[in-house]
Amino acid sequence: MTQDKSQPGKEAAPSPEELREQVEATREELGETVEALAAKADVKTRAHDKTTAVKQQVTERTTQVTHQLRDKATHAAHLVQDRTPEPVRTKAAAATVQVRDKAVHVGELAREKAPEPVREKADQGMRMAQANRTPLVVAAGVVVALLIVRRARRRR
Repeated sequence: MTQDKSQPGKEAAPSPEELREQVEATREELGETVEALAAKADVKTRAHDKTTAVKQQVTERTTQVTHQLRDKATHAAHLVQDRTPEPVRTKAAAATVQVRDKAVHVGELAREKAPEPVREKADQGMRMAQANRTPLVVAAGVVVALLIVRRARRRR
């Protein structure tokens, strides 16, 4: 606005419109400050956000470690298979068939004699095992191969 030139350094009083604009700007700043303080004070929401972030990190790390373990188990199985002589592998395959047949037979006997709640739990376990068959087969193969190699080394 206009300034009184007779008194240097003194400015004219702000107009009512300028005061309204200043008050509105101050209100907006105050509102933003209050929102920021409320967000910092909301411990429940901050804890939930942190928990979600940690869960995501754990899930990612678990997936990474699982893949690494699968890769290492597969590599170990291949190494054992490559270093195992053919006659031992043939015997291992025959032993596997025998163990599988015996396990089926024992499972049938146990199923016939088990009470109903136990059968239901066993069925649930079987479904879970079938859903995760590949890691179980790899792990079982590695264990069997290691046992055969160990046995063959003892005989030498």
